Amino acid sequence: MTSVPTPASPALNRLPSLTGLRWIAAMLVFGYHVGTMRIVTQPDAKAVVDWLFTLGLSGVQFFFILSGFVLVWSTRDGDRRRDFWRRRLAKIYPNHVLTWAAALLVMWWFADPVVPRAALENLFLVQAWDPTPGYFYSINNVSWSLSCELFFYLCLPLVLPAIRRAHSGVLWAVVVAVPLVIVALWPGQQLLPEGSNWWFTQVFPLVRSTEFWLGVAAAELLRRGHWRGPGLPLASLLFVVVWVAAHWIPAEMWAALLSVAYILVIPAAARADVQGRWSPWRHRTLIWLGEVSFAFYLVHVLVMMTVLRLTGHWGVGLPGWSGPLAVLGFLVLNLALAAALHRFVETPMMRRLAPRRRTPPVPAAPDAAVRGGAAPDVVVRGGAPAGVAAGGVRPGDAAAGDAAGSGGVTVPGPRAAGGGRRAGLPVEYVGPRDPH
Repeated sequence: MTSVPTPASPALNRLPSLTGLRWIAAMLVFGYHVGTMRIVTQPDAKAVVDWLFTLGLSGVQFFFILSGFVLVWSTRDGDRRRDFWRRRLAKIYPNHVLTWAAALLVMWWFADPVVPRAALENLFLVQAWDPTPGYFYSINNVSWSLSCELFFYLCLPLVLPAIRRAHSGVLWAVVVAVPLVIVALWPGQQLLPEGSNWWFTQVFPLVRSTEFWLGVAAAELLRRGHWRGPGLPLASLLFVVVWVAAHWIPAEMWAALLSVAYILVIPAAARADVQGRWSPWRHRTLIWLGEVSFAFYLVHVLVMMTVLRLTGHWGVGLPGWSGPLAVLGFLVLNLALAAALHRFVETPMMRRLAPRRRTPPVPAAPDAAVRGGAAPDVVVRGGAPAGVAAGGVRPGDAAAGDAAGSGGVTVPGPRAAGGGRRAGLPVEYVGPRDPH
């Protein structure tokens, strides 16, 4: 069994490859909305957009699975529930409130009617629970996914103690069952009243939570060293094969197949980080793009819709090759706005509103760990691991966080076997837990 270390530094806690993958998910959603808004009308270019991004809606599925995985990986035993909830609200609410207000301003400018109930549901992120047509996609319509995420955030601290105690077989059952449940939802939705089918399968938080719990189960298995998925190169290849093959597979199978592809790639990328193996998603540019991806997601539809309405191209697209050029322009504009939102709203408000993590006392390493030759720490830079000599960076040192933050991640070495560890339990690691 290959043991996988739990987080011991801020950068490892964030799993930089998964931060990079967040940008890929954002691009899938962006491309999907480029297609649904019919911005590109030139036949050849439109055919490319349609082929590449027909499945782009699954980018939200990617986000949900990724969210469950990252939160379980980074949450430590002993974290207070109220601190967890405060950190999550501090993360999503400042950007949400600002874009909510911006959407209302745009609606006022175009003299669009505003339904107070829909506006309040959107503000408090409960709109995904309302099946009324138009309500769950009200105001800033992409914020429906935040309504789902808020429900996930509420549930996770309540369920996590049971997840930590669950047998690995139960967690594997969740991993196997979720794609099957997604397949079963398609015929199951026919039992619903006409008009509620889309809401039930695509928006309803209870249904969408299955994807979140898929990520949760996979993260706990990886945390214990019990994950048995392919490495990152093979997982990435399988994802590409599934993405291409899905075009010849019935649409009702897409979400299930893609959930399998995503749950292979995400743990593989995380394991590549903690084991110091090569990962294309750990590039600094991709990490930065992943960090601004949340803000990008919140602004992109609002910006594109507003510009298209102002220019008279809403619903009709742009002729010739001006359509693809407009898409590139939208990409740059949305990225600039997202960077500003991340820099001047999201980051400072997180610092102001989120509680500081409590740092538990450093456990004393048993003599066996010293005499038995505990594995050395590894600093990963650019995907190439290098052993740290005596006197170098150790888990818990301030330099460890600085080194990781400047392009590397610190991977702690496990205590030697024989230190009282029972079979089947997670490996313990020398050094304090990540204080962030």
